[in-house]
Amino acid sequence: MDILKVVHLNTYDGNGGAGRACIRLNRALLRQGIESKIIVHYKFGKNPEIGEFSTNLFQKARTAASIILERIWAKRYLKAVKTPFSFTWFGRSVIRNKDVKEADIIHLHWVNHGFLNPKHIAEIAKLNKPVVWTFHDSNAFTGGCHVRYTCDHFKAECGNCPLLNDAGDNDASHRIWLQKEDAYAKLDFTIIAPSAWMQHSVAESSLMKGKSVNRIPNTLETDVFRPTDKTSAKERLGLPKDKFVFLSGFMPSRKDMHKGTGYLLESLELLKNSLGDKADQIELVVFGNRNTEDIPEFPFKTSFLGTINDDEKLALCYSAADAFLIPSLEDNLPNTVMESLSCSTPVIAFTTGGIPDMVDHEQNGYLAEYRSSESFTDGMQWIINHPDRGKLQENARQTVMEKFSEEIIAKKYVEVYKNVLKLPLQGTGGANVPA
Repeated sequence: MDILKVVHLNTYDGNGGAGRACIRLNRALLRQGIESKIIVHYKFGKNPEIGEFSTNLFQKARTAASIILERIWAKRYLKAVKTPFSFTWFGRSVIRNKDVKEADIIHLHWVNHGFLNPKHIAEIAKLNKPVVWTFHDSNAFTGGCHVRYTCDHFKAECGNCPLLNDAGDNDASHRIWLQKEDAYAKLDFTIIAPSAWMQHSVAESSLMKGKSVNRIPNTLETDVFRPTDKTSAKERLGLPKDKFVFLSGFMPSRKDMHKGTGYLLESLELLKNSLGDKADQIELVVFGNRNTEDIPEFPFKTSFLGTINDDEKLALCYSAADAFLIPSLEDNLPNTVMESLSCSTPVIAFTTGGIPDMVDHEQNGYLAEYRSSESFTDGMQWIINHPDRGKLQENARQTVMEKFSEEIIAKKYVEVYKNVLKLPLQGTGGANVPA
């Protein structure tokens, strides 16, 4: 083995948090001398370095149709709640792909939306290659949901799913759970949990008993997401230099539970009431809105930047903000938090998921009490009135450089790869990879 070859399989090429995390890991591994490549189920972009299983227009159209059909048909079975759930109707085989066959390690990421269903996951065992799987959400160990909230059915065998219209002991979630149980019995794989919360969830899962679990966080491009002087950044974006600027990401409807928009709106109303005449010193900036016709009304002057596809501009937005607001109610290790911290911008968030792995309470941000609008408002007031925001900004950047930089995370993954290949952890053992 001259060079360690890793192939990453993900549904999309950067569309969504998992895709972004996959691309960032791929870059980090390449910089460490690993022959790393991404192949996706459906490719939106034009990056020639990212492969695609659909090699012609007919195959791509068929893939797109399966993704759309799954979403349409799913509505017949799901209650009218905006909690993501994946069925297993569609899937594709990957074992005949040249890059997959030649890889030393097959690394799975987010593989839903008609990509790898349990049948095709089990099929990978025929290649007799080590498999590593990064869990970007909970779907791999549930009967279909990606976000669990307080549901603990994954600890048993799923069933009686609160998301399904026909919930019962043998409902769709239970049948999907059984499919996964059968598949996982046929395929051995090593799990990567990006957060302590995910690692704990895996340990509680009945489907994951006996599986090896490593906790390795995601990474990001610290040379792209880097600090810019806040006054200069505000000037370049046309934002007022004398106002306190809050930044937040994609704002779905108030009813969207996962993103917690309702809590953010309530918190901002409370903040406005508490500030009184000083409320006009606050401005809100929002990026990532998909539907400008369905934007909630915010109590402060708000600028909407739309979807930002340029990371340099996105980094400038983080730098221009005095604090980043993320009201998510469940998130594994959200990229936006890491991006903000890397740009020296403190974060206000609920204490949930993997966010506490990144936000150190009152050191580089504020962890509000879960689902408490009042506590979230306390966090915003805390950062507004902080006597040394410069120190908070310094701590934010330092957190990322010490815990999540490309070099640190890539080396942790290389160690896992060597372990599953039974290569020496010290020295290369014949492979041209760093120790």
